[in-house]
Amino acid sequence: MNIYVGNLNWSLTNDDLENLFSPYGEVASAKIVTDKFNNNRSKGFGFVEMANDDEAKAAIAALNDQEMGGRKLVVNESNPRPAGEGGGGYKKKPYGGGSGGGGGFNRNREGGGGGYNRNREGGGGGYNRY
Repeated sequence: MNIYVGNLNWSLTNDDLENLFSPYGEVASAKIVTDKFNNNRSKGFGFVEMANDDEAKAAIAALNDQEMGGRKLVVNESNPRPAGEGGGGYKKKPYGGGSGGGGGFNRNREGGGGGYNRNREGGGGGYNRY
């Protein structure tokens, strides 16, 4: 069973996480998620994989809402991502186009104008190069 562990103290290591769960059974893996853009600093959550579901459920029951390092842990069964969905990330909104929007940059002044429409209502100016 894969277990989500949240609200972790940022100073904890993978070994600390494994040691926290090992009294409840065999820990297959323990990994704290780190920010690769911020000197591998902990993001404050991680995942523990335990081989036996009954042991994992006992660990969840015992550790959820327990205080560790001045913070109350959030421990529950990890839900897998639905098939076909990618992970988070930034999705750029299309400006112009859509309902009531339009164009944006018109190199040869052909077609309508448009541009950035905050509420995506009505037309709008835009930038015409010529």
